[in-house]
Amino acid sequence: MQLFCASARTTRNAVHYGDCRLRILTFTTLFPNSIQPVHGIFIYQRMLHVARRPGQTVQVVAPVPYFPRWIKSARWGKISRIPKKEKFGELTVYHPRYWLVPGISMPLHGLLIFLGSLATVWRLQRQNEFDCIDGHYIYPDGFAAVLLGKLLGVPVVLSARGTDVNLFPAYRLIRPMIRWSLRHAAGIIAVSKSLRKAMVEVGVTEKRIRVIGNGIDPARFHPVEPVGARRALGLGEDEQILVAVGGLIPRKGFQFLIPAFARIAPRFPGLKLFILGEGEYRPKLESLRKESGFAGRIFLPGNIPNEQLQLWFSAAKISCLVSSREGWANVLLESMACGTPVVATNVWGAPEVIVSPELGILVEQNTEAIATALEEAVQKSWDREAVARYASGRTWDVVAGEVEDYLGSCNNP
Repeated sequence: MQLFCASARTTRNAVHYGDCRLRILTFTTLFPNSIQPVHGIFIYQRMLHVARRPGQTVQVVAPVPYFPRWIKSARWGKISRIPKKEKFGELTVYHPRYWLVPGISMPLHGLLIFLGSLATVWRLQRQNEFDCIDGHYIYPDGFAAVLLGKLLGVPVVLSARGTDVNLFPAYRLIRPMIRWSLRHAAGIIAVSKSLRKAMVEVGVTEKRIRVIGNGIDPARFHPVEPVGARRALGLGEDEQILVAVGGLIPRKGFQFLIPAFARIAPRFPGLKLFILGEGEYRPKLESLRKESGFAGRIFLPGNIPNEQLQLWFSAAKISCLVSSREGWANVLLESMACGTPVVATNVWGAPEVIVSPELGILVEQNTEAIATALEEAVQKSWDREAVARYASGRTWDVVAGEVEDYLGSCNNP
């Protein structure tokens, strides 16, 4: 199937399909919904801004696991309340159900998503034939997307996000499905150069992969005067705070951040640490907080609405990201867009964001290195305006233009 492109313009680096009229089906389990409004919010932002471009139409199929309403479960029960169809922001989203046995069915996960989504995708294709499938997360979502594309005769462009490439290929039963998905995709997007390198190691030709990093929403993430931000959050106007944003899971490295903070806390009596997020690792982190000797200066307030993060970043002296792996961490650019420099582990996409010591400090993931970096960062005089200026150039509008160009090029070689 060929897309209709009224014109194409060539620049030194790429071919731009500025007038392509694309009917796009975005397919992924990583998409926000009314019950989980920040789940995969970066995918929503990217495709929202693609949909806003002239001539583009985006529909979303975001499958969710089937879970009986009558079974009580704090973790899975909320999934049963996700509607089968909803309007999330400006996009229409369909949530077909698929069978999943946690911890057992991972090798079948992609096939189960495909089978559970087939009827919905088939119906949408008959109602308004789409030109391409925009699949996110190589396995299991991308595997299911490529199966759908082959059945319907629609090209599929896959986006690698992180764990799907930097962890899953190590699993013997999953690696072949990842390779098959990448081999049969019409195009591949990596959100960082490190993920592109990882896919090349899996067996993909480098020239088939386009690196398109995530962006920021400048209307949501821009500097707020720090004293005013702290006042709005109910903090002391003169307080010095560190902020870290992410799910409370081992991969995020908060088990290193808390003792690192405890090491420097005696030298900075007014410094406090806020870890914003929720997850299964909370009991462990609460124990570390109490054992640190500085429980009164370490806070875990839970999930924070995305629209409030601007205040937290602006209020903070430094923001921290100490993960063991990240494809492209949005919180880095979002923090920097608010003028707040970062301390981040030197893994995957982080060094592609923190390209200068004037933007932040890159460290190894261990308590001593993190503590040393925090101490340096707290004492350093940062040019917050320059930090914000750097990050504000990478907007979702810019990203959407790059995605639109690439989708057009994949379908009009």
